[in-house]
Amino acid sequence: MLSPGPDLPAYRDAVADLLLEMAGYTGPGDLGKAEKVLTERIGDPEVTAVLTATPEGGDAAAQRLLREVRHYQPNVRSSARDLAAHIRIHLFALIDIMWWGQTRAYVTDSELIHSAELVDLEPLRRDERLLFQYRRQARGLPARAVRAASRRVRPDRLPRTAGLRFARTRPEAVLLLNQLAAGLAAETGPRTPALWVTSLARSIEHQRRLRALGYAASLPSAHCVGYAMDIEMAWFARFGARPALEALLLGQQQAGQVNVIDEGQAWHVCLSPEAAAGLLASAAQGS
Repeated sequence: MLSPGPDLPAYRDAVADLLLEMAGYTGPGDLGKAEKVLTERIGDPEVTAVLTATPEGGDAAAQRLLREVRHYQPNVRSSARDLAAHIRIHLFALIDIMWWGQTRAYVTDSELIHSAELVDLEPLRRDERLLFQYRRQARGLPARAVRAASRRVRPDRLPRTAGLRFARTRPEAVLLLNQLAAGLAAETGPRTPALWVTSLARSIEHQRRLRALGYAASLPSAHCVGYAMDIEMAWFARFGARPALEALLLGQQQAGQVNVIDEGQAWHVCLSPEAAAGLLASAAQGS
């Protein structure tokens, strides 16, 4: 009989307790105190269980986590508004790593673009088979200038995001996003825009670019194997729909379908292996 794995609700509660100890830890001046707390709490059984379940093993996972803490630098581009938020993001990302750390990542942009495991969203969008929305990154100075002018005229018409560099993802992620979009529409009605996705599959090459620019882009990452997505949250507050979207995502997490990380403007969402398999099986039965 297979082991059920770590108790993830207990792990999330342990992380919440740890973060309470770090309340007020904001910048590099608090690194020493934060590392001390983290080193002590890594020994908690709920935390140890997740660290040990990662492919690299408990000791290596703990050391990598501590390196991420030591290298923290404030950056306006980062989704981590302070040191405590940076630590929270990396602690919850351990769940993604536990699930998908043994899956081969897309190393280069070219490898991701040409992977047969991923689907291209553009044909699906043209055929109206997507219930969610996104936009591509503006390529070239003229396109960026047009987009900047549009933001000045109507700053809240669309989310403030650069857009997808790669409009590609796993088929399972498309199925989940369509389910979430349908759920949001059912909860909020026609006055609310469709679910908006800000990031999908990324290569390790691109993840390293983001890290160099100061973003809180962890490595390893479920984005780099195609099972993670970022969903816009802040923009939906202007439609009164953010509470419904939060409840939808947290309900999926409570059911064990996804791992959710609050990153401010957008929330990171990662499919669990069981959910991914279930989505594909349901799609096959329905075809």
